[in-house]
Amino acid sequence: MTGTTHFGFETVPEEEKARRVAEVFNSVAGKYDVMNDLMSLGLHRLWKHFAIQISGVRTGERVLDVAGGSADLSRQFARRAGSSGQVWLTDINNAMLRVGRNRMLDDGMVMPVAQCDAECLPFPANYFDCVSIAFGLRNVTRKEAALREMQRVLKPGGRLLVLEFSRVWKPLEPIYDAYSFKLLPKMGELVAGDADSYRYLAESIRMHPSQEELKQMMEQAGLSLVEYFNLAAGVVALHRGYKL
Repeated sequence: MTGTTHFGFETVPEEEKARRVAEVFNSVAGKYDVMNDLMSLGLHRLWKHFAIQISGVRTGERVLDVAGGSADLSRQFARRAGSSGQVWLTDINNAMLRVGRNRMLDDGMVMPVAQCDAECLPFPANYFDCVSIAFGLRNVTRKEAALREMQRVLKPGGRLLVLEFSRVWKPLEPIYDAYSFKLLPKMGELVAGDADSYRYLAESIRMHPSQEELKQMMEQAGLSLVEYFNLAAGVVALHRGYKL
């Protein structure tokens, strides 16, 4: 018997969420990077750069980019891992995966790409030195299952990075709410021709676990030494945990 979960502020059957999330990303894939720059005033690039620095990825290592979409992180990981390393770009959404694959090819990078579900990764246990998921976990139906899978495929000593929108510093909430629920859908309508998808984005952020809640979820999934870094007053948080 399937349960229910959140799609933004709606409560929906678990099997329906994946379909509706797919519709969102099929709609926005072509304008995804432009909207990221507009929504964050370019800050998403700094957040991702920080994640790369914190990852500690070195030459020759194996890296898995889950929900990697347009390959922002995969391309940077590939530069660090070098020709002796291996970086896998994965996403459940084919439209987003095509965007990422094409961007890598435009950069002269030939890397393995796989369409797969974060809750059921098609990789052996103890395989990767680093696993990352950036702005993707909140769209996963069963977050606990995805975290367990990412822990499973990590080598002992490997690290998981979760970069995600989080809980903003409380005094900034009124301004952040006005931006999220009024300005963001208008931007989505003007630039991507889709206000509803960006309204879902704002709602999904509010339904995502807080910094401390996500830390506990990572620990329950078997990760150790879990810590997080608040970025932009908590608009985004980077969590890092290790498989010991």
